[in-house]
Amino acid sequence: MQFNSLLQLLEYFKEESTCIEYYENIRWGDEPACPHCGCLIVGRTQRGWRCSTKGCGKKFTVRTGTIFEQSNIKLKVWFAAIWLATEHKKGISSVQLAIDLGITQKSAWFVLHRIREMLREKAPQMLGEKKMVETDATYIGGKEGNKHYKKRRSQEDKSLTNEGKAYNPKKTVIGIIERNGKVALKYVSGETSENMVEFVKTHVPQDATIYSDEAPAYNRLKKTYKHDNVKHALNIYVEGQVHTNTIESFWSVLKRGLYGVYHQVSDKHISRYLDEYAARFNNRTLTSNERFNQFLEGSESVLSYKELTN
Repeated sequence: MQFNSLLQLLEYFKEESTCIEYYENIRWGDEPACPHCGCLIVGRTQRGWRCSTKGCGKKFTVRTGTIFEQSNIKLKVWFAAIWLATEHKKGISSVQLAIDLGITQKSAWFVLHRIREMLREKAPQMLGEKKMVETDATYIGGKEGNKHYKKRRSQEDKSLTNEGKAYNPKKTVIGIIERNGKVALKYVSGETSENMVEFVKTHVPQDATIYSDEAPAYNRLKKTYKHDNVKHALNIYVEGQVHTNTIESFWSVLKRGLYGVYHQVSDKHISRYLDEYAARFNNRTLTSNERFNQFLEGSESVLSYKELTN
């Protein structure tokens, strides 16, 4: 079945039984497997399946062991949420999703975080197949000049605000992007050589060429990679192949989304938001239907509300 719009998706998934059958085919194909022990010898029950292995024998449904586990929200609503969250280039807020789907904001917030768990890369992704990679860091947070005086950093004690509370500096996010390829992101404590080099080595093969700006944190890359930088401080932004315009373009989308849609993200959850933006970008060449099915294939991630809010 091909879905080219949200309307077509909702029209097809009118019945919960249709949703279950579709998801069972996506997850298992013709061989249902027990999510508890992995056994393929299972039997139908009135509400789902039951493992036939003596040591297991547990009942389960297609939701068991997935982002849909222990959720009273119908799969039709879940599918619509996945479509909206992955089709909107800059994301969708829990308030707007709650209005669109007729659920509470609390439920919408939890649904979106489970979707972000689904979008999270299960293993470090190796970039650099196209041989040219750009790396850069950006900072997430409000400008000091735009803050109320009480919220600004104290000049007497840099660790406090003017009202005496702990000062929270901007969040540092480092990124690596292939030209005409994929992106990898990480929230770190600061733009240091240790953070940058370790992250690059995890994601970039040694035969790739890396371009960056002139920040000292990237100097150690020359020991392992072919590395060149562009002199932003001298107002030089492009020198032949040497530039960071690709990663800068991605930062603009990320910031417009975080500031315009979500407004503010906490240190605790920012990595989940980065997973969301990276997943949408890395699958941008797929059709809407291909993206929907691919994300469903990776939905075997369990995230409880207690774990999320702990």
